[in-house]
Amino acid sequence: MHCPHFEAERCKSCSEIRTPYATQLRDKQQVAARALAPFGRVQWLEPVASAEFGFRNKAKMVVQGSSSTPILGIVDPAGSPLDLSDCQLYPPAFICAFGAIRAFIIQAALEPYQLDTRRGELKYLLLTEAPSGELMLRLVLRSRASEARIRKWLPKLCADLPSLKLVSLNIQPEHKAILEGDHEIILSAATALTMDVNGIPLRLGPQAFFQTNSALAAQLYAQAAAWVDEIDPNTLFDLYCGVGGFALSCAKPGRHVVGVELSASAIAAARAAAAQLALEPWVRFVAMDSGRFSESLPACVIVNPPRRGLDESLCAALNGAQTEHLIYSSCNIESLARDLARMPAYELKRARLFDLFPHTRHFEALTLLQRRRDQGGQ
Repeated sequence: MHCPHFEAERCKSCSEIRTPYATQLRDKQQVAARALAPFGRVQWLEPVASAEFGFRNKAKMVVQGSSSTPILGIVDPAGSPLDLSDCQLYPPAFICAFGAIRAFIIQAALEPYQLDTRRGELKYLLLTEAPSGELMLRLVLRSRASEARIRKWLPKLCADLPSLKLVSLNIQPEHKAILEGDHEIILSAATALTMDVNGIPLRLGPQAFFQTNSALAAQLYAQAAAWVDEIDPNTLFDLYCGVGGFALSCAKPGRHVVGVELSASAIAAARAAAAQLALEPWVRFVAMDSGRFSESLPACVIVNPPRRGLDESLCAALNGAQTEHLIYSSCNIESLARDLARMPAYELKRARLFDLFPHTRHFEALTLLQRRRDQGGQ
């Protein structure tokens, strides 16, 4: 894929973009296989490829320029603003959306925040697209000083952009490289964006995590569900469950599923989706730190931690539990390998690479581990 911004060395985010995609996929598979080779005789399934462009469901845009000529994109290596509204990783709907949002910024006189002077209000805009085509827009601001003007011009933006479902303000007052703050103000009637994944209505609130590649997220959840159905446990725990992607994909009448996640809003969203699917009698979601969850671990557990991986204490608990099968989804092969080394009671049986992040060195690895026959737990 040819990118003029990369060729001009203005944006280097897609570090592997000059490498043919088939080679990118092969190279990632080799990296993953080398990293996980010490942990068992692994059956590697065919890697799951992504579309090469238009695959991102989320844009994180720095707002630069001025209120009359806003620039949506990044700050380039030379420190200058770079318009990335034409980035080929974004779906076509974003091109139209960026134009309407840029006009809205001008109409509402939203002054971009300037790092050097520490003046201005609008820091970032975060745009997310659901598989249905509906959009969520979050404006990250230094304060609430512009809120009245935003509310005044919001109906015009919604008229210009009918697919806009959810709009919120995020207040981040600190002069730091922090994407967002804790305080969220929802301006729309809708409080969540429905991400329909394999028929499961996952509800994405403004601060909730969701994979940036919807098509491959669906295949990732489907693969985990297929492994769980093959194991067919009576009880399943999903730790770091987020809005319930793995838990709800694996749930069915007769199987007790418990999802654990620190974010109370994500748990509320997961519960709402479970209720919509009439799974409430079989699915339970708990708002707490997965690393501190104290209930006895069942025969089958799914973990999907952030990039840093599992807490050492959770590795120890899993290693010493009666858990027979562990499904570990990771976006960081190094922390995955470290955690597997901490859990020698398990042998890696199957693995599959999901290329959620084409043109970079990042990928998601889904692994199936089984307790070694000489390890019965403690």
